Amino acid sequence: MISKVFTFLSIVLLAAVPVLSHHPFSAEYDWKKPVTVAGTVTKLDWANPHAHVYVDAIGTDGKQTSWNFELGGINALTTAGWTKSTLKTGDMITVEAWLAKSQANMGNVKSVTLSNGRELSGGSSIADPNANEPKSSDTKSTASR
Repeated sequence: MISKVFTFLSIVLLAAVPVLSHHPFSAEYDWKKPVTVAGTVTKLDWANPHAHVYVDAIGTDGKQTSWNFELGGINALTTAGWTKSTLKTGDMITVEAWLAKSQANMGNVKSVTLSNGRELSGGSSIADPNANEPKSSDTKSTASR
């Protein structure tokens, strides 16, 4: 009987680990620091708990910069119209995101605009992106290609 209880508790604890490891938006990203990056997709990591898109862009200094953008989970992206094949290596995109607090060239995606003009939500983990979103008159960092 004790082994059944131990097994049950072990399963419950292991199932809770992914929930405990998830982070709130405000722990890693700063909604006061929006960024717009236009560049070339180098990789799409279609995985949970968050998908990632990697983009190479030419910065205002003329140098190539590699970016890592966190998207929402697969369910949120699918609901927003994404599929695993929405982005391919070499695609030109424009990413609207919020910068990471502790890591340069990393952000949490608000939206992605494809080369055909189609805009998709990034499935961001920010609770309500419009509640505290900076006004368009605020300064934006821009890297473009």
